[in-house]
Parts: sequence; C-alpha cells; structure tokens
Amino acid sequence: MTTFKKRPLCSLAYTSENHTYEENLALLCECIVNLPKDVIVVLPELSFTNFDYDNFSVAAAFSKEITTRLCALAEEQIIVATMIEVREDGGFYNVAKVFHRGTVVHKQAKVELFKFGGEHEFFKAGREEEVAVFEVDGIRFGVLICFEIRFKKLLQKLEGAEVLLIPAQWGKLRTQNFVSLTNAIAIMNQCYVVASDTKNSDTTGMSGIITPFGEEVRNKDALVLEGIYDEKEVLKMRRYLDVGIK
Repeated sequence: MTTFKKRPLCSLAYTSENHTYEENLALLCECIVNLPKDVIVVLPELSFTNFDYDNFSVAAAFSKEITTRLCALAEEQIIVATMIEVREDGGFYNVAKVFHRGTVVHKQAKVELFKFGGEHEFFKAGREEEVAVFEVDGIRFGVLICFEIRFKKLLQKLEGAEVLLIPAQWGKLRTQNFVSLTNAIAIMNQCYVVASDTKNSDTTGMSGIITPFGEEVRNKDALVLEGIYDEKEVLKMRRYLDVGIK
C-alpha cells in the first residue's frame, strides 16, 4: 500500500512595522515554537528588519542573530525567512534562507529587484543560478521572493517543485495582483503555494495557502494560517491533467 507524504503548511500575516529588530525576532520565534513540530512555515519578506534603508549596515549585521536563532529553532520544522546580508563582494543582498535540522539547507538572493520601490539603489541582484528546485525530507521545493513571481523565466526554473514558498512585502495598491498571481502559480505548476505577506500599513496582508487544484485560503485578519501538504494531491493533478510537469 502506497503511503503519501503529508506535512502541515503555515503562512503568516505578520505586522512587522513599529517593532525593533529584536522584538520582531522574539515575536516570530514565539509564533514558530507554537506551530506543529514538522510544519513548513514561510515568514514574510524581511519581517525582522523591514527595508530599513537608513540603517542598512545594522540590519545586515543583525542577520547573523536571525540565522543563529532560526538554526537553533529548526528541528523537524522547515522555516523559510529572508534577511539583508553582505556578501563577499561587499554588496547588500536580500537573501532567502531555508532552515531545517539546525542548519541552512538552501539559500538564494533576490534576483529581480522592485525598481519602482527603489530596491535596486540599495541591493545588488542575486544570480539566477541560485533559483532552483531543492529537496528537503523527500519534498521538492522552490522559493520566489515577492516581485519575482511576475517573471516567467524564474517560474520555469522551478517547474516540478511540489511546494512553492513565497515570502513577500507586496504593495496594498496591487493586492489583486498578488492574489491572482499566487493562485495562478499553484494552478499552472500543479503544486502547493505558501505565500506570506506582511500586514503592514502599505502591504496586502493577503498571505495564503493554495492547493494544486487552485483552492485558496487566506490569512485575512489571522496571524497564522495552517493547511496541509498532501503529496497525493500533487500526483493526482499531474497524472490526470497532464501538462508535462513531472
């Protein structure tokens, strides 16, 4: 008898403004501790420091504390978080890290910067080669950071992933874009999407979990939204509505 993998999924709609870095870290870690022990959880983009352009060096230095705390926290859980880091070339990058069993199992820097918001004036763009499907506990994952979900070339690199993880700080004026795009990505890629957006004054707060069939649930006013990854649902969609995704 075939046993299909199942895992709890979680998206957060966290209000990160008006808190210090330390307060955001403490509050988010407290939230994670209370989730199921084997959950897959996505935190909103730069939810610890926000885009604190006036204190970029301080925010980047704080990434070491974030990494240390999340490594200590992540046992069976799979935790996805983004942070500002300085890389070997001296540039500042918006880096997504995936934590599991006390270590960083995957990381990638944001490739497509949101120029309308001035990100390119502060960050350097990551390399497309870092955007790739990776496997944790037998599940294939992919990560896209906020604005990147608009780019077909990046989505194509993640074809075959069973769960797409999307940390975001998405502008409130484009709320419907965020909802429509995350729904469409789940349907087109026949996969689960876990999208996590901040619930700040200028962002959508429309975090959510979408199934391969396109059924969505959204956080709305709830900080925490939980769902279930069911391997059988991915296989069923890809078998009976075969569009070439393996």
